[in-house]
Amino acid sequence: MHRGIGVYFDSNITLSPTNVASTEIVDRRTPNSELCMAYGYSAMAFDQRLFVSFNPFNVYVSQPEVKPGCILRRSNVNVLEGKKLVTSQQVDTCKRAMNTFAFVGDLDNSPEVSCVYHSEEAENQYLLNPKRLVPAGEPASAVGGQQSAVPGGDAQALS
Repeated sequence: MHRGIGVYFDSNITLSPTNVASTEIVDRRTPNSELCMAYGYSAMAFDQRLFVSFNPFNVYVSQPEVKPGCILRRSNVNVLEGKKLVTSQQVDTCKRAMNTFAFVGDLDNSPEVSCVYHSEEAENQYLLNPKRLVPAGEPASAVGGQQSAVPGGDAQALS
């Protein structure tokens, strides 16, 4: 039996601020929407905690909290500097690692600002090598991956 996660599209989609059925709604709900659209990209931020115990080894994951956010293009992070939300040293450190800034919350009311890295790894693996994806319930060796035994759990695929 296979289990999967997907998106179901229905012709009777109701567009309202209580559901995210289009990027237009995400754009409207983004903090400082006009500034974000001019200098970056609207986004959804997922705040989640991961807890790891070592004896016995277990991993626990909290439910994600989803918030509207904004990712600034690298060339526009000076917007945050101008509002004194980051220092020039923080900008230099972030840019030196080929990163940019993202924020959650209103820029004029104590936003949460983070240096973020742009990763195309997940989309690249999905598009370039879909056989590498392991359906739930199947061992990784069934699709050519290596296995690693995790105490108290099932075999996990290694990259």
